[in-house]
Amino acid sequence: QVQLVESGGGLVQAGGFLRLSCAASGGIFSAYAMSWFRQAPGKEREFVAGVRESLVTSYAASVRGRFTISRDNAKNTVYLEMNRLKPEDSAVYSCAADPTGRLTGRYDYWGQGTQVTVSS
Repeated sequence: QVQLVESGGGLVQAGGFLRLSCAASGGIFSAYAMSWFRQAPGKEREFVAGVRESLVTSYAASVRGRFTISRDNAKNTVYLEMNRLKPEDSAVYSCAADPTGRLTGRYDYWGQGTQVTVSS
C-alpha cells in the first residue's frame, strides 16, 4: 500500500512562490508516474502536472511556464514549484501515483491534499 503525504501549502500573495512536496512510502516510488491535481470550491478536480517514470513531464496549459514538477527518487518525493501565482491557482492540491509509470490516468493512490490560497 502506497501512502502519499503532501506539504508546503499556505497563503501567498499574487505573484509569489510556493513549493509543494509529496512524500511517498510503500511501493516502488521510482516506478510510478506522479501527478499533481487541484480542486477549487465548486469546480471539478483538474490535472496540473505529471512526471513519468522516464522523467518526461506534462503540464496543464494554465500552468505551463509557471509551474515545474520534479521528482527525487532517492527521497521518494515529488515536488511542484509554483511561480507567479495567481488568485485562480487557489485550490486544494493533491498528488497521485500511477503505477503504470506512464501517466495513463490510472491513479491508484492519492494524498489528502494541501491548501494553496493566493490573495490578490
